[in-house]
Amino acid sequence: MSSSDMWPIEMELEAEIDRLPIDLLAHIFAMIPSFTDLAQACGVCRKWKEGVKLSLGRRESLSFAGWKMDDYSTARLIHHAYSLRQLDISRSRWGCQITDHGLHEISLAKCIPNLKSISLWGMAGITDKGVVQLISRANSLQNLNIGGTFVTDVSLFAIADNCPNLKTIGLWSCRHVTETGLLILVSKCRKLESINVWGMRVPVDCFIGLVAISPSLQIKSRSLLLNSMWPVL
Repeated sequence: MSSSDMWPIEMELEAEIDRLPIDLLAHIFAMIPSFTDLAQACGVCRKWKEGVKLSLGRRESLSFAGWKMDDYSTARLIHHAYSLRQLDISRSRWGCQITDHGLHEISLAKCIPNLKSISLWGMAGITDKGVVQLISRANSLQNLNIGGTFVTDVSLFAIADNCPNLKTIGLWSCRHVTETGLLILVSKCRKLESINVWGMRVPVDCFIGLVAISPSLQIKSRSLLLNSMWPVL
């Protein structure tokens, strides 16, 4: 078959694709896990770009673990995901290059006040500045993981003031957090059920003090697991 004979067939196939409703396109794009592929799909035509945006808007969970993302690309995707409830920006094998600037841009997204879960595990490029900006708008947060970061008590004070519904928090190896930050956090977050303090540089007496404030609190550490069975001292 000559190239001239193929042309009508190609045109017919393109016409069939063009006739797909945007809702169906969005459903198809929602099954694509690769952000690189979604970015390429956006470049096909305006309709596909709108389909990708619609698919992101329907997602309740986004995970960037395993993807090499920067501030701009991550924030842009999250801004389109207005139904988002779970956000994972954990550091992975490839290294997610998010900074405080990226957290600031992400904090401006419409979905942030409705987020239930955020993981910033291992993000060495962020500080209290970025975390505070994000947390200040995440008022519905129930689960937070900031383990492996260089945050200090400043971030914990912001969490205590802005996250009244917090149930679990991961502070694994947050060695710049002190006893003061933990006490404020537990005192103000009265719904807190579990806290991971593995690898932190705080005395055991601090953990006993936390249980005195919240007897049902579970404290996960390398050397102890405190819960309601401990006597209040």
